[in-house]
Amino acid sequence: MEKGRVFATGLEDIYRIMGISPEVYRFGCRTEEKLKERFAAVDETAAYNQMKVVHAMQKNRISAEHFNPSSGYGYNDQGRDDLERVYADTFHTEDALVRPQIACGTHALAVALFGNLRPGDELLSISGKPYDTLEEVIGIRPSKGSLAEYGITYRQVELKEDGSFDFPAIREAITPKTRVVAIQRSKGYLTRPTLSVEAIGEAIAFVKACRADLICMVDNCYGEFVQRLEPSDLGADMVVGSLIKNPGGGLAPIGGYIAGTRECVENAAYRLTSPGLGKEVGASLNVMQSFYQGFFLAPTVTAGALKGALFAANLYEQLGFKVIPGGSEERYDIIQAIEFGFPEGVIEFCKGIQAAAPVDSYVTPEPWAMPGYDSDVIMAAGAFVQGSSIELSADGPIKPPYAVYFQGGLTWEHARFGILMSLQKLYEKGLVKLP
Repeated sequence: MEKGRVFATGLEDIYRIMGISPEVYRFGCRTEEKLKERFAAVDETAAYNQMKVVHAMQKNRISAEHFNPSSGYGYNDQGRDDLERVYADTFHTEDALVRPQIACGTHALAVALFGNLRPGDELLSISGKPYDTLEEVIGIRPSKGSLAEYGITYRQVELKEDGSFDFPAIREAITPKTRVVAIQRSKGYLTRPTLSVEAIGEAIAFVKACRADLICMVDNCYGEFVQRLEPSDLGADMVVGSLIKNPGGGLAPIGGYIAGTRECVENAAYRLTSPGLGKEVGASLNVMQSFYQGFFLAPTVTAGALKGALFAANLYEQLGFKVIPGGSEERYDIIQAIEFGFPEGVIEFCKGIQAAAPVDSYVTPEPWAMPGYDSDVIMAAGAFVQGSSIELSADGPIKPPYAVYFQGGLTWEHARFGILMSLQKLYEKGLVKLP
């Protein structure tokens, strides 16, 4: 046999060659067998959302010409403009801003907020503390150029202990200064439940009943295509996200989106580019085919990541760890939190995810002081696109309760391998015992 060549025809054999012990592999198989009905439901939702995207592309008569690049000012970029119509039609909004000039999800949220808030206004979060990187955007942690430096104040209403909205507290928190009400769909680095589209819709209806002129913005990151409805279907004025998460389908190399009312999107566009220019400028360069094709693939890619999250939840729940959401709970995003209670659990889990990557699998992740966070953070992501968390990835802050946040996997098969490798690392260190 030629040295270095792999010869295996059985699935267990190839997993063993890849570093997964028979004990871990068989435990994974037993867990997967119990999830067949849940996986079938995920596939059915993916099929529905796939049709939504195809319908939007057909409605806007997408052709090969839409993939042509533009440069310079990007005037009359038909591919860019019609992609934004595709997003608007998919999310059932009046307009959308979908640009490679949006660097990440935090940038998309900042553009939406700065575009629609003015000095003297107040931003109210009704889902508790926002994701860590937004703290400096808002000015919760002082930072140059924050909303606070522009005279925009901030308040927040905590979710109730069961993770539901506190409607009496929301009513009390709304003041004449309140302009934008923010809702974060996913949990961020918290261990609260992710919010369903239906719960978000109920909260939006309540806010609008308090004051119809309030702008409701939803941070939709990690939630797109998990359900058949999006928050924009139930009254959100803006839904905001990153293209290197769900809607990019693993192909978008950069970018973010804001979909919503025409006025909100226009205001955001003036902030992204310049007053007077807005959506008219912004060259698409060479990303249009990746943006279109990634959006086309997004429902099925999201389904693969969702199956991975279900698998991880059920696997680690059987080992006695607290998992959020629980193994039998409904899913509203692709993130799976696992509370280890000790830092070694987070670190070894991330080492396993990195070891399962197609890119940089030989790298060992270590905790470090990542910009925008208030503690050391460990991140595992051997991705084709740097930082792409629709690809197999995991991360977590090295602080109590020592929870790791797993997400992504461009295919279910790769997500499964990553989760088994994470367990393998813990098993080899004697940090878990298999049932």
